[in-house]
Parts: sequence; structure tokens; C-alpha cells
Amino acid sequence: MAARVAVVGGGVSGLTAAHRLRRELGADAEIVLVEQTSRLGGKLRTVELAGRPFDLGAEAFLARRPEVLGLAEELGVRGEVVHPAGATATIRAGGRTQRLPAGTVMGVPAEADSVAAVLSEAGTAAVRAEAELPPVELAGADVSVGGLLRERVGDEVVDRLVEPLLGGVYAGDANRLGLRATIPALAKALDDGAGWITAAARAALPEPKTGPPQPVFGAFRGGYRQLLDRLLIAANAEVRLGLPVRALARTSEGWRLEIGSAPAPDHLDVDAVVLAVPAPAARKLLQGLVPPAAAKLAEVELASMVVVGLALRPGTDLPEHGGAPASGTLIARGERHSDGTPFTAKAFTYSSAKWAHQRGCGGEVLVRGSVGRFGETEDLRLDDEELLRRVRADFAELTGITAEPVDSTVVRWGGGLPQYGVGHLDLVADVERAVAGVPGLAIAGAALQGVGVPACVATGEAAATSITRDLLPTGPREVGP
Repeated sequence: MAARVAVVGGGVSGLTAAHRLRRELGADAEIVLVEQTSRLGGKLRTVELAGRPFDLGAEAFLARRPEVLGLAEELGVRGEVVHPAGATATIRAGGRTQRLPAGTVMGVPAEADSVAAVLSEAGTAAVRAEAELPPVELAGADVSVGGLLRERVGDEVVDRLVEPLLGGVYAGDANRLGLRATIPALAKALDDGAGWITAAARAALPEPKTGPPQPVFGAFRGGYRQLLDRLLIAANAEVRLGLPVRALARTSEGWRLEIGSAPAPDHLDVDAVVLAVPAPAARKLLQGLVPPAAAKLAEVELASMVVVGLALRPGTDLPEHGGAPASGTLIARGERHSDGTPFTAKAFTYSSAKWAHQRGCGGEVLVRGSVGRFGETEDLRLDDEELLRRVRADFAELTGITAEPVDSTVVRWGGGLPQYGVGHLDLVADVERAVAGVPGLAIAGAALQGVGVPACVATGEAAATSITRDLLPTGPREVGP
């Protein structure tokens, strides 16, 4: 009898799991994909801006990891992968816009001189003074990124460099984020004997490579929807949209899901379940089934954010720095306009400078602005019109460009980014261990091994493999695409 599997959650983790289940279980398997919203893709969303596809969720993926490129090859869209042009990243800190320093690990400096342009004299002196401190001794423990770095190299390194970079990934507060999950290379260098933060950063920097430089990031020419559409076709799943999963229970034959409205729920009986949903939803469904996993997931906090897309008139000159095009600007917490007005945005990406393919259908210049840091919700409560006005004012302050955009759009991500707090890796290990002890159940998603798209793809593939192992003791069948 053909297997029947439910995948709960239609983001990239769930779609990847559904695709891999189809490949491993074969054409006869029934795969039901249940998504509580009206669309698939999760935090990947491609909109139309100035007549062109434009991503207003995750912008790019780490090309040095193999998962997305391998999936694109498998699905026949590897030729649609593009890489950034050679533009320069900048940062607004201390009231000035400077080039983002090289020679750092997520903003952590290997040398004081490399970050002197962004720090004050006192801030630079604090980095130099670390050499006089006793060596760092983590003894295998996890610590707060902000707490460790403030103690060792001063507040300015955190406020002006590390937090803006981590904020772009997690929308997080450096004082609450854990070192081992968010800057693992630095943690490893400290574990391996680097006694000082600057020495650890030097050890964690990649070795210079000969030959042509390899791209760090990638994206899809037509937006992430190119990948999502191919995943959906390959999965050949029954898709049920707009249906929350209200409860999950074991039965004598497998699993029963209660889905739909509370007054008139429907039921879905399956042999196995993949949960590819945010931590709060997974916690609710696992509470009575796997209490240790639910308890750990309850500790994962979420941050919300907003992404704004702007299309400017053709011919608009985007900023340059040092004679080279700028790819965007990170904005440190607490930065203000010349008139004292605080910035609302935390970052801008000058998309048409960063990506050669990013232009509107009439040559319009495209820009992304992002808003939202953990614990700061006031700006997120603004309506779209006021939010757009403030982001445009921030953009004008940074660039001098005041012209009205020819097109714009606002996308909100409520609870979009899990926070990787101190001890997150141990938390995830506990969750995965508890869930692995329940046959026919697997978990995937951004709350686990990384918020980036490759990490999410990896969790979806691992979840599908776990389910296949439970349903087919002799191993996967690996049907063709």
C-alpha cells in the first residue's frame, strides 16, 4: 500500500521535504502539503515591482553552501542563478557612511586598524587594549555575542559593526544572540586556543585563494519563485492552502491531523508527518506528543520585520563610495538624520547596483529597504503609507535622492525570524533528539540549523530522509525527476 505523508508548512523547508519525499517514496506515494496562509513560499516572496520580479523576503543565498545550487541543478534552474556585481557594501555609524571594513568576521575585527574608519579613537583604542586582557576561556560554554565582545573589544565594535551585520540576518539584538549559533567560526577559533577576540578573528578569516574569486552569494534571475515553482511541480503534492493545523495525534495506524476552522474541522489521516512550521506552531502541535521538544521550542523567540521595495526613475544615480558603486548601506542602531530624526530603516540594498539583472521593465532603478529589530515594535505598527514615508526619508538622508518613486510595495513579516539565543545549538539538539525518538515524525525549518535558505533546504531534506527511513526500512526508491 502506498505511503501517505503530510507536510505541514509550505515554506522552502516544507516544499523541499515534499519534493524529496516524492523522489524517495516514489510516484505512488500520497503527499499532502498543508499551509495555513493563502500562498506557498514562507519567507520567500517574489513580487512585481516596476513590471519585474523582485524578491521582498530573503534576497540571496550563500553560494558557498551546496544545498540551493544542488537543488537548482536537480530541478533544471541552475542556469537562472546569478551572482552580485562587484559593488561595495557601506555602513552608517557614528553619523558617517563608510565602507564596510574588510578583515572582519561578521564585524569582529582581526586588527584594530582595519576598523578604525568606522570607530571613534576611543573605540579603536578599546580594540587595541584587548591584548592586555587575560585570555578568553569559554570552556565549551556558549555566551552572548554582545556580552563577550563588549567586555573584550568595547561597545562600538558591537553597536557599529557586529549588530548591524547580525541584524541583517536575524533582525536580532547582539546582547541576546548566542555566539556559537551566530558566529560559529569565531567560537571554534576560541575553542581551538585563540586567547583573544582579535586573534580568533584572524584565525577564522578564510585563507586567500588563488585563481578567480568565487561568488559568495547567489540569487535567481526571476526571483525565488523560479525555485519554488519547480519544487512544487516536482513534489506533485496535493496542496491545501488557508488551512491551519489545529492538532496532531497518534493513531493505531499512524497520525491524525485536525485542520481547518475550529467550528468545523476536517481530519487528515496519514502514515507520517513533517512539521516545517515556525517554532510557536511546532511547539503547539508537539505539546502533548513530545513534551521535551515542545518545552525547548517555547524558548525560541521571534523578531518581526518589514521589507520595502522602491522603483526609481530610469537614470537615477545610486550612491558610490571610493569611486565604486555601493551595494547598500547598513544602519547602526541609534543613528540619526542631520536634524536629529532617528532612522526607521536598518538597511538598504541598492539592488540595481548590486545585481546586474535588477531593473524595472522600463529601466527603473530598484532598491530594498528593511525595517525591524528584535524588541523594537513601534515602527512596525505604522501603517504602510507612514512606513513608506519614513523609509523614503531615510533613503534621502543617506543618498540625497528625494524624487518620488514610480512604484513601491511594502511586505510585512510578522514573527519572521527566529532568534538564536545563548545555548541555541544545545536547544536544537534536544529538540531533534526528542523528535527522532518518535517514528513517522520529523521537523524542519528556520528555527533549527540556520535561517538562511541553504540551511532551511538542508532541514527539509533531512526531515524527508528521516521519514523515508521510517516508512521504507530497505531504503529510498529514488525515482527520477
